[in-house]
Amino acid sequence: MKLLLGLVSFTAVAAGTLVGCAATLAQPFDTLKKDAAPMTVFRLQNFEPPAQAAAAPGATVGGFALPPQIQQWITAGAQMLPPGLLPPGLIPGTAAAPAAQAQVARFHEFRILGNVNVADPSIHAEMMDILGKESNFDMPRESCMYAEFGVAVAQRGQPPADVLVSLSCNQVRTFGFVWPHGQKTGLKPDTTKRIIEVMKRTFGG
Repeated sequence: MKLLLGLVSFTAVAAGTLVGCAATLAQPFDTLKKDAAPMTVFRLQNFEPPAQAAAAPGATVGGFALPPQIQQWITAGAQMLPPGLLPPGLIPGTAAAPAAQAQVARFHEFRILGNVNVADPSIHAEMMDILGKESNFDMPRESCMYAEFGVAVAQRGQPPADVLVSLSCNQVRTFGFVWPHGQKTGLKPDTTKRIIEVMKRTFGG
């Protein structure tokens, strides 16, 4: 009887430990989630044409060559984003992409199209869950970085934890902290879908 009770007790403790481990995010995201650290999300212009191309009379998306990764994304994946969240100038018939300029607000070299200080705790928690679990990432398939979104999370006594998110290149790039998942910066298909849902909830659409 004592042996049986001991086994039951051990099993319960082990199960609780496993559940606790499964619920823990990689640092710094576990701490950032628990602290509800202030988070800002950015919409970014993923590609800016050379100034001379954008300045040409009647210039459109066809007036310059888009990077092949963005061309492929437009064909295969950009339709997952509402029109209001697509960077301008990528779809034929829409407004041209703004020319590269020095005097505009930028997030790690990418022009800021809009930003939101996230107040919804469920959005904050979902983004931390996405970034904090290695299972959401894979080895990158591309080396490019044309970021459509950015995430900045305040850290106590340290620079903010900044993340560029490129749906067209299927990967993230980080600043201000050590990425906990090693070389796994590539977005899995389900991860991309979750990020898109977060951005739709954040910016509307």
